[in-house]
Amino acid sequence: MSKNLKLKSARAKLDMSQQELADVVDVTRQTISAIERGDYNPSINLCIRICKALNVTLNDLFWEGNEND
Repeated sequence: MSKNLKLKSARAKLDMSQQELADVVDVTRQTISAIERGDYNPSINLCIRICKALNVTLNDLFWEGNEND
């Protein structure tokens, strides 16, 4: 699993800390950190909550096959 730089970037665009995002989606800051590092594969439900919190789509954050976009 690769690092999720898209998640980190989307969070930064909203000037949101890992803790703030974690609070909104009801997980620990460590969980958000692990997702960003690529050490944790979140459930689809958590992915959806993260996307809603960041106002992005699942494809924006979690789709890896976008080399041809």
